[in-house]
Amino acid sequence: MPAVILFDDPIFRPQLLPLTYTRPVAELRCGIQTISEKWSSVLDSPVSYLTETYLSTKFPVNYSSDNLLINGSLCPDQDILKSITDLEKESALFSADGVLLALRTGKSWKTEDGIKGFKPVHYPGIPTLIREVWHIFSFNAAQIKADFERLTLNKKSASITDPFTHCYNKENIFIEEGVVIKASILNAENGPIYISRDALIQEGSMVQGPFFIGEGSVLAQGAKIRPNTTIGPFCKVGGEVSNIVILGYSNKGHDGYLGNSVLGEWCNLGANTNNSNLKNDLSPVKLHSYATNKLKNTGLQNCGLIMGDYSKAGISTMFNTGTVVGVSVNVFGAGFQDKHIPSFSWGGAAEGISEYRFQKALHVAADTVVRRNVDFGETDEKILHHIFEQTQMQRSI
Repeated sequence: MPAVILFDDPIFRPQLLPLTYTRPVAELRCGIQTISEKWSSVLDSPVSYLTETYLSTKFPVNYSSDNLLINGSLCPDQDILKSITDLEKESALFSADGVLLALRTGKSWKTEDGIKGFKPVHYPGIPTLIREVWHIFSFNAAQIKADFERLTLNKKSASITDPFTHCYNKENIFIEEGVVIKASILNAENGPIYISRDALIQEGSMVQGPFFIGEGSVLAQGAKIRPNTTIGPFCKVGGEVSNIVILGYSNKGHDGYLGNSVLGEWCNLGANTNNSNLKNDLSPVKLHSYATNKLKNTGLQNCGLIMGDYSKAGISTMFNTGTVVGVSVNVFGAGFQDKHIPSFSWGGAAEGISEYRFQKALHVAADTVVRRNVDFGETDEKILHHIFEQTQMQRSI
């Protein structure tokens, strides 16, 4: 088996900021698993990452004498898997629109090396590529269904023992060991529900599939979970959510609405935080693009909040339709917030925005992580410092 390496596509990576400031593209979650977990599962192999230099200590690359490099934005399915595993050495697989999907080589390779000398192979199908941040929630329903089918094949769900919990289409619900569910409604008529080990579904929660909740995560009392929602591991979610993806380790623990949105890790939304996901004139939503530093038309009627890692919102924060919040932002105050809040910003639209002092931001980030019994070390500090310097010009505009 060749060494499996997931590479950041140089065009897609900046389009996936601010979420890719702190991780390789393949560490994004869409559906039940991250892209890297999907590939590790279908290939039954560990993976490594070809990513930005400042991330490479935390996410190293491991070459061998036989290397299978796969675009980190690409989600696997049976057709693409066959085409990739059939690749011969020194050949490269391309989509119909010219995207490099994968290559196989006996040498170390980087994206800047190009594909000169590789035998081109053309993939006839339409691959699922996470090219834009809004693709994460737009493709989430299909990815939950695909992951559910693969992960539950020939496996038996744990039982629901609570007599006050009601299930619709129970055969489309899979529960791992250690899950606690109390007096809730699970409706899998329109899509599967997957509940990971040690998750807690508290009293009065109402869940519509497709839905995934990760290990150790909690649905607070009376949570309303609308379809196409993914909650990563070790999160707490309450209030009303719809078609959102939370990568992991983040909280939206109180009442308030969040729809058509993506939250990174280590985020927190204060009580009664709400976002708009639909414009009053029903026109397509435009979103700040880090690739062009301009607004980009998503082509979607519904698009809410994109929030990078370590960012937090105070109580009763209101986010406009199509708002992008960078890494390590502390946003608060009255009125709707700006549609783009750069990384390491402090304040709000009404109070004004200032730079979040790096040492203060670092202390808060480290404290947030350590409280979850996760290590926060020198490598994490260096990553945040690089992002702070890289985004300084954004805050001065």
